[in-house]
Amino acid sequence: MRPVADPSLMVVGAYGVTEAASFSVSLDDWNNPLVTAIVERRPMFFAAPHSAADRKRRPATPFEDAPFHLQPLGLTGFSQEPFGALMLAADAPVRANLQWFSTVLGQKLDQILRQDALSEGDRRQGRERGLLYSIINAVSDPILLTDTEGRLLIANSRALTLFTATEEESEGRRSAVSMNNMLLSSALSSKAMEETGAARRELLLVNPIDGSDLVFELLSTITEDPRHGSGVVSILRNVTDLRRASEEIEENYRKMRMAEAQARAESDRLNLIIDSVADPIVVTDAAGATSLMNDPAERLFTIPRNASAIEQRWVQANDAHFSSFIAGMLVSADRRRVGEIGLLDARTGEPMPVEAIAGKILSDHGELTAVVTILHDRREALEKTRLYEQLKQASDELERKIQAATADIAQQNELLRRQAIELEQASALKSQFLANMSHEFRTPLNAMLGYTSMLLQGVAGPVDGPIKRQLSRIESNGRHLLTIINEILDISRIEAGRMPLQMSKFQVPELVGEVKAELEPIILRSKLSITVDVPKDMSPLWSDRQKVKQILLNLLSNALKFTHQGSVMISARPYPRERTLELAVTDTGIGVAPVEQEKIFEDFRQLDNTPTRPYGGTGLGLSICRRLAQMLDGRISVRSELGKGSTFSLILPTKGRK
Repeated sequence: MRPVADPSLMVVGAYGVTEAASFSVSLDDWNNPLVTAIVERRPMFFAAPHSAADRKRRPATPFEDAPFHLQPLGLTGFSQEPFGALMLAADAPVRANLQWFSTVLGQKLDQILRQDALSEGDRRQGRERGLLYSIINAVSDPILLTDTEGRLLIANSRALTLFTATEEESEGRRSAVSMNNMLLSSALSSKAMEETGAARRELLLVNPIDGSDLVFELLSTITEDPRHGSGVVSILRNVTDLRRASEEIEENYRKMRMAEAQARAESDRLNLIIDSVADPIVVTDAAGATSLMNDPAERLFTIPRNASAIEQRWVQANDAHFSSFIAGMLVSADRRRVGEIGLLDARTGEPMPVEAIAGKILSDHGELTAVVTILHDRREALEKTRLYEQLKQASDELERKIQAATADIAQQNELLRRQAIELEQASALKSQFLANMSHEFRTPLNAMLGYTSMLLQGVAGPVDGPIKRQLSRIESNGRHLLTIINEILDISRIEAGRMPLQMSKFQVPELVGEVKAELEPIILRSKLSITVDVPKDMSPLWSDRQKVKQILLNLLSNALKFTHQGSVMISARPYPRERTLELAVTDTGIGVAPVEQEKIFEDFRQLDNTPTRPYGGTGLGLSICRRLAQMLDGRISVRSELGKGSTFSLILPTKGRK
């Protein structure tokens, strides 16, 4: 007999007593010797039968009338609790043999029953293990048990897919499984378990089937097994889709925040733009209520603080006129409307004609969302129109006067043209006359100078002192007259355009030496210090050599004439960057006043035009020099200070006209 789950005792085997095959006794029946022997864990011998009252009170048993020996049996290897009992029924004379037999047989039966109990426990454990496998395999999440070395002890099918692979499977799958085991071992390491315990954490794995990334939520806890030692139970929840959805939500949230920020920025930018516009702008909703307006619009449609009653009426009138315009816009099918509104200046009450330009803003579904209206003050435009009309009238009147004046000017121009032709003809006649007269003057004058020179040389005989002085004076005055005639002839040629240019390349130092040599007699008589500052290695000059020499002779002659003491310097300075050359004559003479510095270049102009002037000349020298310089694409300038001297500069291009 052995206990069952009721709890009760039932017969597990019988020999010679067939009616005891289905016998059982409740463990709560303390009056039954079977229960007493098992609970007290000691062998017992029973011989006395029960009374008739007991038989009526209790069900009959196969052992009621026979003496028997009861031997408790225990599973000493697993627990101290009794496993069952061995009952031997016999007559009294063989009681001692039965006791020995039961003792020996009890030990053997104890071994047999203990083995049977162990086998039953293994079967029960197998059933429990099978039930456990069925339960965990029914779970879609990977579940696994690992030992302290990280070896896999128990795993459901989903976990086996992630962490096991056979040699026959593909290299890619084996690599993915190997990677997963490394990641799991790292997550279940003693250090990681000490830091996190049974807390949830994230584990990244590789899908061995397609190689995609998987995200699991790992929950691990340490368990103790008395037979197998400690281990780690892990449950993995696939949160890949959840993570992707979370990332999508985060991305959408980020985009939404960015869109909100952009919308706020656009709103702020729109407000700045609207506020920066000088014209009033009003935004109304689909019902015609004002939702936004800039500062100029607020001055028209908003009653300010401490406003007087009349100012309030002005604003209310403006609001009524504008509302009427918007109402017409809302009922109209047109998306754009232009009209005029008669408003009042809210500060002065002055009538304010306004051009209203309104446009509807529609949604993607074609629904009206807002109306934007721009109000343009037409007072300035009307004033401009009025001024334009006045200006047009004045312009027409002026045009009539101009036409009359133009006709008069045309007549005057025609008269001036005729006079210019006449003057040109007169100038040509004058130039022709001067040229002819100069020629007529030069021929006898040259003859007179030639005869005077012959007389001074003694060709006609010796000449005494007084006569010689008179002849020298005649020669000097004659040459002066010849110079005047030549200057008049040069002016005439220049004005008539008959002064040709002979361009050539020449050395400036050589030219300066010739000029100084020709004026050497005058230089000796003046007793002035003459200095020449001309670089010897300067590049040749391309120009009309004779014209340049004539200008330098005139400038140096003037310097010697108007300088009584001191010095005169001739200098040359090239300017390669400007491609020009400056030829300058500097003296320490009487100088020229600033007001006279431009006049001295006019024809027949001298510093002293009185008959008693101390210096001779016609006043044509500097005029001729300026005209010659202009013909050579150059210019002449003067820097002078009265009483301290002057510097006359000739500026010429280094490469003149061909």
